Amino acid sequence: MNPGDALTTKRMRAAGAVAALVLSASGANAQAKGDREFGRYLSSSCVTCHQLSGRYDGIPPIIGWPDESFVAIMNEYRSKARPNPVMQTIAGKLSDEEVAALAAYFGSIKP
Repeated sequence: MNPGDALTTKRMRAAGAVAALVLSASGANAQAKGDREFGRYLSSSCVTCHQLSGRYDGIPPIIGWPDESFVAIMNEYRSKARPNPVMQTIAGKLSDEEVAALAAYFGSIKP
């Protein structure tokens, strides 16, 4: 490895560290890292309709999703971009922390 390669590697690592700090400071990854146990606690209203088995009986399963997908979909219900009045109402009552916790919990359950 020549000296230029080592310098490039150091710069890339430094840029990655700076990007991680910027994301952390902006709260961008706060959405993706929820408290799984808090999500388990909150999940009782969700599992009234959505089955923990992952079966689809007219209501889509919500287990095993990546956290980011769960959060994005819940935010679409909250903003009424997705047309389901029941889910709009439920999602609209949840805080960002609660949505992230539910994402962490349901994402941890394997279908």
